[in-house]
Amino acid sequence: MALDVYITGMGIVSGIGIGVDQTLVSLREQKSGIQPLKHLQTIHDLPCAEVDLSEDQMRELLNIPADEVVTRTALMAMLATREALQQARLTMDGTYRVAFIHGTTVGGMEKSEVYYFDFLQNDLHNEFIEAHDCGACTEKIADYFGGFSFVSTPSTACSSAANACILGANLLEAGIVDIAVVGGSECITKFHLNGFKSLMILDSQPCRPFDETRAGLNLGEGAAFIVMESKAHAAKRGVAPLCRLSGYGNACDAYHQTASSPEGQGAFLAMNAALEMSNLQPADVSYINAHGTGTPNNDESEGQAIVRVFGNNPPHVSSTKSLTGHTTSAAGGVEAVISILALQHKFVPANCNFTTQMQSLPFTPVINVLHDIPVQHVLSNSFGFGGNNTSLIFSNVQ
Repeated sequence: MALDVYITGMGIVSGIGIGVDQTLVSLREQKSGIQPLKHLQTIHDLPCAEVDLSEDQMRELLNIPADEVVTRTALMAMLATREALQQARLTMDGTYRVAFIHGTTVGGMEKSEVYYFDFLQNDLHNEFIEAHDCGACTEKIADYFGGFSFVSTPSTACSSAANACILGANLLEAGIVDIAVVGGSECITKFHLNGFKSLMILDSQPCRPFDETRAGLNLGEGAAFIVMESKAHAAKRGVAPLCRLSGYGNACDAYHQTASSPEGQGAFLAMNAALEMSNLQPADVSYINAHGTGTPNNDESEGQAIVRVFGNNPPHVSSTKSLTGHTTSAAGGVEAVISILALQHKFVPANCNFTTQMQSLPFTPVINVLHDIPVQHVLSNSFGFGGNNTSLIFSNVQ
């Protein structure tokens, strides 16, 4: 039986724009958000894609007082969630059973970093200790809007937001909720930057996914959420669906704490499971929004998995992390919105900075935006540390 999950709203903030409209312009114009750090205070001179708003600016946009305890991750999520709710014409007044599922790994960590020594030495800013936890971050966002009947926080590293989509779909299919607001949010922290640097997978230049000369990823930050409900429920509310979630797959290859298996077994299983649930053949997929981090390991592993599923001539493939940076736990939400935009506006975003074909792969990513082409089904990959791999398929409304 076909999955009865339809998307009726979406919202996004990232390094390439505040809101869906700015994001669409940046994607069409191949405008990258990767640039020198501005908001995170660090000794490292590494390119990243930060959201171009200060904490004070976000507070003002959200009418949140300066003295209220709230973190950057939560602020970005509030902006994206508000846009998604507005597009879905959903008022949080208790009329419906609505789930809020927020994927994150950082939570309020950026404030813990800033105030850590105050916590230890002089008991200042202790109010931010409770804000550190990922679940506390989710509760803060949910409380801002009110009216949610179910709140949860998947934390599976870079597949967190994609797994939020799966949990939301399961709740809808089980009849536990009427509507699910799902996605993820993550701000850049010193923990992020130093951690990825210690793994030696950060590129000092703009990243080059699926390029033979790729040298690592660029971190990004952002938040993105989609509103999901059944077709009948959307019709009852008088809201036209943007598209539908036709399938998903999750698999864990458990190959290594951080690396993916050389043959991409987890990715292979996740993509196959998503296709099977969607009742689609590989040839039906129009575009693959790849995880595509730009690291030597990921792009080789994911590339091999794509070939195993789709053959030597797969559908169009690109990694939009070449524009947004790697938004880690938010990536599945950010790229879900990008995938939906590709469906709506009949284009395939570019895999920027590509120059040299990978010798081990038979396909070349899309290096310039493809406009005015039929896009019926988009597969979006999000692969997390530990091999927690998730694939989502978004399809046009039939």
